[in-house]
Amino acid sequence: MYFRVFDCWRFIAAMLIMTYHFLFWGPAGSEIAIEYLFRLLPLLDMFFMISGFFITSRYTDSLQTVADYTSFLRRRVARLYPLHLLTTLFFVCAAVYGWSINAPHYPWALDLQSLPYHLLGIHALGLTPDLALNYVSWSVSAEFFSYALFPVIVLAVRKRGILGLSAVIVTYLVGLEWVSAMGVFPSGHWTSADSFGAYRAFCDFMIGGLLARIVASETLKVDTPYLGIAFMGLAVTCMLTLQPWYVIFALLILSLLTSSLAEVQNPRSTEALAFAMPVTAAAFGIYIWHPVFEFIFLRAIWDRWLETTGWISFYVFMVLPMLITIVVAVGSFRLLEPAMAKVIEGARPAGSARHRAVHAP
Repeated sequence: MYFRVFDCWRFIAAMLIMTYHFLFWGPAGSEIAIEYLFRLLPLLDMFFMISGFFITSRYTDSLQTVADYTSFLRRRVARLYPLHLLTTLFFVCAAVYGWSINAPHYPWALDLQSLPYHLLGIHALGLTPDLALNYVSWSVSAEFFSYALFPVIVLAVRKRGILGLSAVIVTYLVGLEWVSAMGVFPSGHWTSADSFGAYRAFCDFMIGGLLARIVASETLKVDTPYLGIAFMGLAVTCMLTLQPWYVIFALLILSLLTSSLAEVQNPRSTEALAFAMPVTAAAFGIYIWHPVFEFIFLRAIWDRWLETTGWISFYVFMVLPMLITIVVAVGSFRLLEPAMAKVIEGARPAGSARHRAVHAP
């Protein structure tokens, strides 16, 4: 099952995140837009919820043995690690250059110190006090953490079903609130954690898994995507007006639930979005690639040279790295990432279910 609305929301969220980061290089007055875009931070939680939804839908029934779990982890690493590695190596080169010239305004020392954690994909576990090096890839590390703990979802579902997974989520939420009250998260509350973002992400991931099981149970009937869009609109409105996190999360959950129910029960209801899928499918690539082009076009070209010339407005120039990011992300999704994934994932056993499906006459 392909969920077109989910892809569109991930694409929109990736574009908003890119815009937010690019505006930090903008002229006076950009601060207002930056402030309002920062209020949309819970859209990152939506990313992780959707991820948990997809992973739970696809793998809950097929994870039976340790070998299945190992294969699952290998496939997920093969999907995310190549882009993480490529973009991290770009920033390693920048840090090494900064070190070679002893650049006073570039945090090359902190970047290089965090490199081992990035290579191992554990830099969202609170091992560093701040984001460094490939700063957006904390979410990749958080995804890996969620994949590693995915058996918690599988066991909860198999033992006690939807109620069992709900109980695990509530218990985990209470723990996150307690840890937040203890001042463990540098950002203050778990919902804004990034260098400690793995623990935040797993909560979102489990919520997505719960939604997947509710949809699979076929106990609720929704046949129009407009209800989900309305809930998403309310969620964004609450973000912009600084409503409590639990109100925003409730609306995000209702939006994802009603949207997925509508697509399952009435797949034709989102056919109008099909034309956008080749681009929206590259949302992850947009999110991962955009800091590279931010560095090249905004830190290097705009900040070091073009801004002082007055030849072009920042807001016009900003469109160029945004378009390049989208084009590169789409090409990467179609060509580069599958090729690199095959190297990591390796050949499938001849008896695997997917192998039989692919090679069936």
